[in-house]
Amino acid sequence: MLITFQSPVTPDVVMLRELAQYLLGLVGKRLDSRGVILYDELPRAIRRLESAISDDNKAELALESLQFCHERGQESGSGFSQPAWPFLDMMREAREHNANIVWTL
Repeated sequence: MLITFQSPVTPDVVMLRELAQYLLGLVGKRLDSRGVILYDELPRAIRRLESAISDDNKAELALESLQFCHERGQESGSGFSQPAWPFLDMMREAREHNANIVWTL
């Protein structure tokens, strides 16, 4: 199932339900049938997501330095940081323009 995040100041961001649920959990929200990240909640949500992305990138680099992915024949980049960037960009833009982010299932 796809979840669409909307803000009046950005293009929509669409992602799979599992990723949406995970990212919302990182910023302190739950994936309910309807939801909102209010403008005044965005600074904290952005900091939390930036921190999680940074931690994910550090873990990915540590794995690469151990050549874990290459020895196991797996592709690197299995973390969530790359698909999280559009959501983070949306939150930053919404914060700049005093806008909320909403979603519905």
